[in-house]
Parts: sequence; structure tokens; C-alpha cells
Amino acid sequence: MTEKIRKVLSFPSPVPAKADYQRVKSSYSVREIKQLFGLSERTVRRWTEAGIILGTPAGDSGDFTYDFQALTLFRRVREMRTQGLTIKQIEAELQGQMSLFRAEVNQVQVARLLTPFEEALLLHERGDQKASEFYVEAIGAGDNVAEAYCNLGIIELDTGNLIGALENFTQSLKNDPRHVEAHYNLANLYYDAGDFPLARLHYEAATQIEPNFSLVYYNLALVYHRLNNVQGATQALNRYKELEPSDEEIELVDHLLRYSQPVAYSHFLTG
Repeated sequence: MTEKIRKVLSFPSPVPAKADYQRVKSSYSVREIKQLFGLSERTVRRWTEAGIILGTPAGDSGDFTYDFQALTLFRRVREMRTQGLTIKQIEAELQGQMSLFRAEVNQVQVARLLTPFEEALLLHERGDQKASEFYVEAIGAGDNVAEAYCNLGIIELDTGNLIGALENFTQSLKNDPRHVEAHYNLANLYYDAGDFPLARLHYEAATQIEPNFSLVYYNLALVYHRLNNVQGATQALNRYKELEPSDEEIELVDHLLRYSQPVAYSHFLTG
């Protein structure tokens, strides 16, 4: 019996979550942008090659990485999609803003200094404990406050301070109620603590803000199963499959879907 089958046969007892806690980073891959914002990799690369969104070539792979400034632009794309704009309309809007944006960037880059938040991001990725100090400084300066609180929550988690993590994720949402990563992290925190109703609440909030955030649907399915909502679990897993058809573990998802069916699930429990 393979490891995957063992994992499936234990369902719906604890199954590993699809992704760990999400912090705001200084660099994102094309795949990570796709997962967070539900944009096709083809669209992301096309916008990059057209200069609509600035990306940095990733070595000799022909791919790109995106910094925090680009992430801010992708969040603007998310808001435009929420307003009902199509991808074509968004692209036209971004192209219209491109010249003005470039002019502003060129002026800033004459004497570019890192903000406290940007400094914190770099220190965080190096594992430097001083990152917390710079996040606190960023919060005091009003510099990406929700993001800073979100990442402070991750640091508290890494030290085992769950109460501190909860407080920081909550503060992140207080400053930005639509902060997807904070909702997702709170959901994971509640899931790990066994509080499945609150985990469901924040996973569902994340899907409302970003309906194409693929990773959340896998974890949402696990929560639905823990709450005996077989239909919800099936719908969430199907949505995950739609967004991540090339997932290497798609066979596992297929098995989970099979056991999500009421008849098979009943047989599994009584057999």
C-alpha cells in the first residue's frame, strides 16, 4: 500500500493541510502569484513581457520573480476584478497607468532607500531576529501596517507563541479586513487548535475576497469534512482541482473526492 493510499484511508481524520502559513514576502514566483490571485501563468508572463508589471528574470530558467511592489499591483488587479472588470479591461487600465507609474519609479530610484517594512522583509528571509524590530517600526510609521502585523504573527508562530500569533493576525485584519493572508493564517491557526467553525469562517472569508486563491479550497474541504459537511467538502475539492489541475498530488485529491461521496463515505465508516 502506498503512502498516498494510507493518507486517504485515514480521511476524514487529520490530513495534512495543503500549504503552510502564508507570510508576505519580498519575492514571488509566477506559480505563487497564480495561486494567490487566480491569474493564469500565461497572463502573468504576458503582462511581464509587455512591461505592464515589472518582473525580474529568474536565472536562466526564462521565468520571472516579483517583488513586493509588484505584489501591490497584483492586489490592485484583485480589486478591479472584484469590481467586475474583465482581464482585458484590467489590462487596458494597467497599460494606461504604465507611463505615469514608470515616471514615478524613475524619480524615486534616483535615491532609493529601503522603507522599514522592506528592510524587515529582507531580514525576515535571512532569519534575522531584528526583523521584528523593523516590522514594529513599520507599524509605527504607517508603512504596510497589515502586512507587518501578518508577518509578526508568523514570527510568533515560529517561536511557539500561539497567543502572540493570534493577536498579530487579528491586528492585521483590524487594519485591513480584506487581507487574504491574515484570514488564511487565522484559519490555519484555528484548524490546528481544533476550532473548526472559526477555521471555516476565515477560510470562507479568504475565498470571498479572492475566489481564485487555490490553496484555501483544499484546506476548506478538510474543515467541511470535520464539520460533517460532505457536500461542501466535495465542492471545495472540485474547485481546487479546477484551479490546480497539474498538482502532482491530484491522485490524492481524486481519492478524497471519491470518499466525499455520501454513499462511499457511509460505506467507508461502516465497512
